[in-house]
Amino acid sequence: MAKKKAQGKKGTYSELRLPVAAQYVRPVSRRPLILLGVLGVVLFALYVSADFFLADAGFVSNGPLSSSHAVLEDECEACHDAFGDVESEKCSLCHEKLGDKLGLYTFASHYLYRSNDFQRLVPSEHETSCAACHTEHEGREARITRIGDRRCQPCHEVASFSSDHPQLKPAAAEAADEDVLRFPHIHHVREVMKRQGLEDHERSCLYCHNPRPDGRSFEPLSFDRHCDPCHLTATERTEAVPLEEDGLPGVRTLEAVREAREPGTDWAFFMSPAEFRERGGLISKSPVYHRDPWVLDNLRRLRRYLYDDSVLAELLRASPEISAPALRTLYEEAIATLEGYAQGLRSRPEQEVQAELTKIEETLGNLRRALADPYTPLDETAFPLALASRREDVSEDDAEEVEEIATLLTSLCQRCHTLEKLTIARVQKDQRVLRRAELNHRAHIIEVRCLECHDKIPILENLDPSIPVSEIDPAIDRSSIQNLPSIEKCRECHNPDLASERCVTCHLFHPDQKRRSDLVLYVDAAGTG
Repeated sequence: MAKKKAQGKKGTYSELRLPVAAQYVRPVSRRPLILLGVLGVVLFALYVSADFFLADAGFVSNGPLSSSHAVLEDECEACHDAFGDVESEKCSLCHEKLGDKLGLYTFASHYLYRSNDFQRLVPSEHETSCAACHTEHEGREARITRIGDRRCQPCHEVASFSSDHPQLKPAAAEAADEDVLRFPHIHHVREVMKRQGLEDHERSCLYCHNPRPDGRSFEPLSFDRHCDPCHLTATERTEAVPLEEDGLPGVRTLEAVREAREPGTDWAFFMSPAEFRERGGLISKSPVYHRDPWVLDNLRRLRRYLYDDSVLAELLRASPEISAPALRTLYEEAIATLEGYAQGLRSRPEQEVQAELTKIEETLGNLRRALADPYTPLDETAFPLALASRREDVSEDDAEEVEEIATLLTSLCQRCHTLEKLTIARVQKDQRVLRRAELNHRAHIIEVRCLECHDKIPILENLDPSIPVSEIDPAIDRSSIQNLPSIEKCRECHNPDLASERCVTCHLFHPDQKRRSDLVLYVDAAGTG
């Protein structure tokens, strides 16, 4: 049988004429494969382009943006860099006020939240980007500001509120050891209930603790609103105090104050001489007002006699002892005093007076600008924050005499206030005790009453009028007691089985944006940027 014809043709290779198949000499063309690959790439590019420009970009995106960022759906570069990462600086372009040096939404501002203590504004080793907490591309209805606890735990080693959360720490804890105000709650609750005809003791709490409309905080305490109906009535009179004479310490009469015409004494021309009674080198005043200008002016003069260069005390109505976060209060009070000085000097034509007025108004302008934004750091060195030391040229006998006169002069004041270095001790009136947390009292009052949580002072146990107030131990009812509930009291409701125990239930990360400049100022800044 004849052999089958070999399929294909064979050639030879090298001088040895080794046989080799023809396809090895002339390989099959790869052009169709290349053309097919190019066609696939073109089709993929067309699909991606159509998806991005005509559809919802679902192929190239991780998902739809939230409703707040929906306008940026087709502008990936508005948030992402060339490598797909989200830069916090790009978030600031929309969320920060132009030219804002501090940055409301920066990570570092978290340390400043509610405290206004700018010493806490320091870089953190745990600093992270905005996108690490605020995750996008989860749909139009996603709430990217709702942050889970796992975002907080890398910096705060607290696994749960119901387990290892520390005890509540009041913002005013550093001043809690001293009583600067004589205010027994039990006595006042009884008096308010009697005078207002109240049967519900909770109503007596709200007589002084007036909640703001948002229910999260309270209005500052006010003497005129809360204390005036009972205290410093028209029949009250100061103790008789010696008049200043021949360089000896004492107080000035109303006529002497008018003749001196010192800055800030315009009140003397509106006060009636009939309020004073002089007899045998002594003088007394009735009625006595809260922050009575005659009393405070003479107290300032006595302090000047006993202490060196107490510049700050000249501008303040109360002591300068205050925590750093509340430094703004001192500035506001000093500004009010300087404004009074300026008002009294504007009608004086003397050249030296007008020159002094110019300096005062320039200082006022600088201070007002510093206070315009509540998040502007204040210069603590602008005023000394403590009274100067005692003058060395004043003998001990003279010092005791001055202090005795000051005690007599402020006898009515000291029924409630204390006197420190011849100044009225400053009272915390804003009632803010939590720096890092907020509690919505309106939401809680539906379930519990005031004294069910605030039980550090035993008010309920001592409401019986038959119990004399004098027999109640003052140690259990002092104004300095921070009447906050313990964390165990909060955990009765805030636990895995009942109310929320998430971090963001009580804590917020960013400062309160309501305290920023209003929208008009924002638009003005944006228009000039």
